[in-house]
Amino acid sequence: VQLQASGGGLVQAGGSLRLSCGTSGPISSNYIMGWFRQAPGKEREFVAAMRWSGSHIDYADSMKGRFTISRDIAKNTVYLQMSMLEPEDTAVYYCAASPLIWGARTQFNSYRHRGQGTQVTVSS
Repeated sequence: VQLQASGGGLVQAGGSLRLSCGTSGPISSNYIMGWFRQAPGKEREFVAAMRWSGSHIDYADSMKGRFTISRDIAKNTVYLQMSMLEPEDTAVYYCAASPLIWGARTQFNSYRHRGQGTQVTVSS
């Protein structure tokens, strides 16, 4: 599975962006799709994850209520809708996919497939 993240850009604080992560083919229902981000000088952190079947969804605490993860099965694409963006959300955002136990969803290095990142910059 190859992943391609897109949709990043420059946005003002309070604005919205939708990131997309296209995959190279159909995704098995047991796969977990994850979004992570890495800000300059900081460690990569978990943002959100969902099982492709839709049975499980989770967010990092600081993203709850502002970010929404979803997927379009027909397009083999997972999305991250981000709203109420803050300068602290500035980072490179990565998508990842893997057959994983749900408990491993926050561990980027556990994902079998990892895409290149897309830059999100939020200006104050």
